[in-house]
Amino acid sequence: PEIIYEDKDIIVCHKPAGIPTQSSRIGTKDMVSILKNHLIKNTAKKTASREPYLAVIHRLDQPVEGLLVFAKTPAAAKELSRQLTTSGFGKYYRAQALGIFEHNKGTLEDYLVKDGRTNTSRVCEENVPDAKYARLHYKVIHTDTLPSGEPFSQLEIHLDTGRHHQIRVQFASRRTPLWGDQRYNPQARPGQQIALWAVSLTLRHPVTQETMTFTCPP
Repeated sequence: PEIIYEDKDIIVCHKPAGIPTQSSRIGTKDMVSILKNHLIKNTAKKTASREPYLAVIHRLDQPVEGLLVFAKTPAAAKELSRQLTTSGFGKYYRAQALGIFEHNKGTLEDYLVKDGRTNTSRVCEENVPDAKYARLHYKVIHTDTLPSGEPFSQLEIHLDTGRHHQIRVQFASRRTPLWGDQRYNPQARPGQQIALWAVSLTLRHPVTQETMTFTCPP
């Protein structure tokens, strides 16, 4: 993967589609193992025998492409996790959803619950056990039609929360699923790549507190 930025505290990189952020399956190539190998190759010989520290701060679904930040020290991990759960990162996405939206911009608010057996989430009522609040903002930037004649909308999305499959589930629940989403779009054909990309990320550096913005256009 392309490393967008790296210093002694953080790594910001471009995650390709199809590679998980972190996997529990032995032998599965994921971003954590790839970046740890990168760190080992660039570590001084006197510390090369130790496994490098690398903390997952947030995740992208396996089929989704775009920007991720990892922490290289426990202190950086603690500070970035604090930002994520309090003020939040500026996480922006581009997506292509089937259908035409009534309003050119809006906010989607739902409660989502995850099914660990199927690794899916769904919109539910607030009082459902383990339900979590989810909110995002969207803006329609372009509308057109597919060769099949189906209308679609290109969207800019800003996440306020980071729930499991949040963007995919919230739009699918409104009958505007993402193009190519194999899990939540029944019209998706095998082999299609989901039209969702983490395009921009804003955070404060965990040590200097400098505001940093990274972009990775689709």
